[in-house]
Amino acid sequence: MSIHSVLSDIESDSSLSIAQAFVALVARYFAATRDGSGRVSTPLTADDLALRFGEPLPRGGRDIEAVIARLERDVLPDCNRLTHPRSMGHQVSAPLPVAVWTEALTAAVNQSGAVWEMSPVGTVIEAQVVRWMCDLAGFGPDAGGTFTSGGTEATFAGLLAARQAAIPDAWKRGVGANPPVVVCGEHAHYGVARTIGELGLGTDNASVIPSKAFKMDVEALRRELDRLSREGRMVMAVVATAGTTATGSFDDLESIGRLCEERGVWLHVDGAHGASALLSPDHSHRLAGIHRARSIAWDPHKMMLMPLTASVVLVRDEADLEAAFSQRAPYLFHAGAGARSWDQGLRSFTCSRRIDAFKVWVALQRHGADGLGALYDHLCANARLMHAAVVAHPEFAALHEPESNILCFRYVGREAMAEERLDALNLRMREEYNRSGTGWITTTMLGGRRVLRVTLMNPRTTSADLERTLADLAEIGRARS
Repeated sequence: MSIHSVLSDIESDSSLSIAQAFVALVARYFAATRDGSGRVSTPLTADDLALRFGEPLPRGGRDIEAVIARLERDVLPDCNRLTHPRSMGHQVSAPLPVAVWTEALTAAVNQSGAVWEMSPVGTVIEAQVVRWMCDLAGFGPDAGGTFTSGGTEATFAGLLAARQAAIPDAWKRGVGANPPVVVCGEHAHYGVARTIGELGLGTDNASVIPSKAFKMDVEALRRELDRLSREGRMVMAVVATAGTTATGSFDDLESIGRLCEERGVWLHVDGAHGASALLSPDHSHRLAGIHRARSIAWDPHKMMLMPLTASVVLVRDEADLEAAFSQRAPYLFHAGAGARSWDQGLRSFTCSRRIDAFKVWVALQRHGADGLGALYDHLCANARLMHAAVVAHPEFAALHEPESNILCFRYVGREAMAEERLDALNLRMREEYNRSGTGWITTTMLGGRRVLRVTLMNPRTTSADLERTLADLAEIGRARS
């Protein structure tokens, strides 16, 4: 294939007609999934799909029309359809269309947001979006942050800043023979334990606080901090959770924040899922005290309904984040003395980084903070509707009242069954229901028991969809009891 042919194809693919063909493909996907028809997930196995795509490396190109046709024929039908109203599985959104379209613009301008000169507009927009989020969290003018690849990286960055504050020479000398302790709740995201290990602290130095009603027990936290103090152990940070993965519950940030301030301990809030409640007049009270945090993880790609990825780490004092990444790179970073640098690479893991802030900025321009807050309220209201339906159904039991858009419940049947048998039955019900393609839910363990779990991430989901999901599950449960 000649270079002239390739260049000709590039110019052709830049045309409006080809762009419209791709946009039309996505629009057809939206139309085919959001009306509630068709399957939610694929019945095929990974091996089945591997056979479809197991082909030699293409040496020559194909007509763009053939490529688009193959996307529609071989790719889209077996993707999980998050925009289907009975997709109620993981904490991944049915993304806002305006944010989806913005992704093409982000890719087209292809700005690397680590350095201002490589993304003059993008770095400024990112800083503005971060400033808005800091304001919502109640942080002052010294606050700042950066976009990250997800909540796990955001928590890593926050705790890296905590490590720098606790052990200022850790970058050069490591954490030493007596590493500090990180305290978290039993329902903390697995990314907290991963961070503790990756920071070289050792997971043995994670102190896990038991829960009360699926929230960190504040009195147990107080006792543990007292114990660690008596033993002369340094506490690097306390990690509280705003919107736990299993139940969507919110730790008491006000009480935990006051306790951390009394002890001079860094508080990190993992608000990856729940920090978006700051946009909601009905739910923002669940985050009372978040302004006491030193760092916050927040994922707009969850409850702000952004496409993956869009996550941020916020810090009360941006200098803490910059200290965590302090490193000289004069070939990139050129801030003058005393000036705040627009180079996000100074406070971020990555150098080559896309401007995920573009789609968040566009969504805020299109819908406004109040519009996104209304979407948050709607998703939480759906969880309450599901809870009411579960409570009213004689064959199910709710495990908690939802504080956000997540509900865990358990099939118990009409007649008494052993708990172990119910565990196996609930797991089988989820597997069979998802294979059917009718809907998609998840499962988890609570209190040592297997439970069913729904996460309402699609604003198109209606009460009829919720009722049908419960009816379909009950039918499977009766048939397999």
